[in-house]
Amino acid sequence: MRETIDLRSPDGTAARIALDGAEPVSWQVGGSEYLWSGDPEHWNRHAPWLFPVVGASAGGVVRVGGESYPMAQHGFARDLPFAPVARAEDAVTLRLTNGPETRRHYPFAFRLDIEARVRASGLDFTVTVANPGSEPLPYALGFHPAFPWPFAGGARAAGGGYAVVFEKPERPAAPEVGPGGLLLRDERPVPLQGDTLPLDPALFTEALVFRDAASRTMRFTGPEGRAIRMDVDDFPHLAVWTKPTAPFLSLECWTGHADWSGFSGELAERDSQRLLAPGAQACHAVRLSLEA
Repeated sequence: MRETIDLRSPDGTAARIALDGAEPVSWQVGGSEYLWSGDPEHWNRHAPWLFPVVGASAGGVVRVGGESYPMAQHGFARDLPFAPVARAEDAVTLRLTNGPETRRHYPFAFRLDIEARVRASGLDFTVTVANPGSEPLPYALGFHPAFPWPFAGGARAAGGGYAVVFEKPERPAAPEVGPGGLLLRDERPVPLQGDTLPLDPALFTEALVFRDAASRTMRFTGPEGRAIRMDVDDFPHLAVWTKPTAPFLSLECWTGHADWSGFSGELAERDSQRLLAPGAQACHAVRLSLEA
């Protein structure tokens, strides 16, 4: 069983954060659960953090200084234990640092701190990436939470009244996804209606990726007037994903994305990969809210 830490706000909003991956595995508002259950029949995760890459790497490796290092899709942070470094009734900060296991895949010194905090009807995250090393740190960060669709459980259907509403109208196109999860330069149309994407399970053969999105907010809205809102800070790319038969929807935010098909360069040359100077740190934030 995974070791977890329970958080609670004065209004009763509660969350449970696993030490493995610093992954939130529960978010309850008014006694109802709003994070995906992690049912392995469909997808055995809840809301993983993605680091030091987002998406697939060409050939399953990243290249640093001419050497190749094995890299799983979405990196390794989601599968490694974090250590608590600060704790309160409503908040916890968890930390992952480099060690022998990470250096097999990523030959850099780093520190990754994830603070989770509950508030009335909400769950907030502040993520700090620090470079204690002597060379630039190439990294990407992502958050991949999933939510029940429908909110109350049961079957989902086209025309069921669920939608994703963006803060601003987005380009109605997304990159095709090729073999191995690599992005293709070809695009597929996305049936956006201005800022609104009516949800249909048939849309999701692959993730819908909105690179360099105009919006900093996405709202997963239901027919009864409830909505799960995700506000992001310093995550330029957004995505919407599910599996065709799975009763959940994932709203994702990324600083980077999968390699383009045919890429063979160094990790630091990867499209959208950040370069953090020695001694520097970068801060990213995500805010989840239930709107009734």
